[in-house]
Amino acid sequence: MRKITTDEAFRDAVGADGITVVVFKTTWCKDCHYIEPFMPEVQTKYAGRIEFAQIDRDDLPDLCSELNILGIPSFIAFRNGKELIRFVSKLRKTREEIEQFLDRAIEVAEAMGS
Repeated sequence: MRKITTDEAFRDAVGADGITVVVFKTTWCKDCHYIEPFMPEVQTKYAGRIEFAQIDRDDLPDLCSELNILGIPSFIAFRNGKELIRFVSKLRKTREEIEQFLDRAIEVAEAMGS
């Protein structure tokens, strides 16, 4: 998963034609650590359909404020610089829920056309 540490890198990543899912997390977030063991498999499953990137909320607080990132981990799908859909909840996210979100992101992107 590509780590993004600057606003410019973020805008570059989400500006692509394809779907980019950005995962917002922190080093001290227990629920962020919970998803780490299975995320590589999830990325492999969606390879070629979704690009993944991550941002440590503490590294880019102004950007996270602009995007209204309150809970972590948060997942936001982007295409062509625009937000398609986001997955934010107070509850710990399971692999099934994350994959449902990713499937939905693909559906939204397809529905919007190119």
